Order: sequence, then structure tokens, then C-alpha cells
Amino acid sequence: MSQKKSKKQNKKTNSRSNGTKIFGGIIVLLAAAFLIYFLTSGVNEKSSNNNQLKNMSAIKFSKQGELTFNSAEGEYISQIEIEIAEDDASRMEGLMFRIDMIETQGMLFIFPNEEIQSFWMENTFISLDILFVNADGKIVTIHKNTEPFSRKSLASDEPAKYVVEVLAGYVDRHKVKEGDKIIWRRI
Repeated sequence: MSQKKSKKQNKKTNSRSNGTKIFGGIIVLLAAAFLIYFLTSGVNEKSSNNNQLKNMSAIKFSKQGELTFNSAEGEYISQIEIEIAEDDASRMEGLMFRIDMIETQGMLFIFPNEEIQSFWMENTFISLDILFVNADGKIVTIHKNTEPFSRKSLASDEPAKYVVEVLAGYVDRHKVKEGDKIIWRRI
């Protein structure tokens, strides 16, 4: 009888041991599945970010006009090619999501009314100089070397009808200052 008892106890011990092994195996498989999921989702996220960067770099400059900076006395300072933003959608987007631009390029924003204008740098990857210009073409306010991604409001000190955005440092390199004028034309 004692042998039968010990066989029954061994069967119970073996079946508990087998159940524990199966349960442990399931846990290991679940852990491996979660690990694989998190590793591959990170890869997919990185891939998605790379695709976003590719899409952003795919935003190519489209020359729509030319803009000349002149001194207050009318002397030529410099010239850039411009994209023109004159409707609500293009003014809202501006240069957001661009990851590069060259020195001789910029954007001209045209507003329906001459009034205090305000910009921010949210979703803007490159630092800019922002020039606010009145209806007569006179530069009334300049914000230099703006901070990318900032939500800080950058406003004109006086009413403006136009805003020009160029690469940060442009106004210093070309000695453009408040009181100077712009002249632009479509092509």
C-alpha cells in the first residue's frame, strides 16, 4: 500500500511539475511576444518619423516672384526669390515643416488689411528673420534669429500689410534694418 501511495504522490507531483512547466512556458512565450511587439513598433515609429522627414524635405521651394531690399534712401541692398502666401491656408502653413532653405530664398506673406500682425514658430524647423512691412513697403519691425518650434508670439510694433521670412542672420549679413524698404514682383 505504501508503494501505491508513493506512486500516486509521484503522479500528483509530476502532474503539478508538468503544469508548472507549461504555465512557465506560456509566460515566457507571452513575454517574448510582447518584447517582439515593442521592438517592432519602435522600428515602425522610427520608420514613420523618417518618412515624415522625407515628406518634409520633399517640400520644394517654388519661385513665384522676386523681392528687393533697398535702403530708406532707395539704394539697392540685396535680392531674394520668393514664394507668395496670400490666402489663409498658405499664410497659416508658411515655412512650417521645411527642413532647409537657401540664403537667396524667402517667403512673402500678403495680408488683406494693414494691421498689427503676429507670427510664431510652431512646426518651423529652421530659424528665421521675420520682417514686418507696412503698405508703403517700409520695414517697421524685425525679429531676428527666431527660435524653431517656439509658440512665443512675434508681433509687429506697427501695422503691417506684408511679412517677409528669410533665413536667420540674413538681415545682419546684408545690413537690412527697420526703415529700409522692399519692392517685389510676381513672375
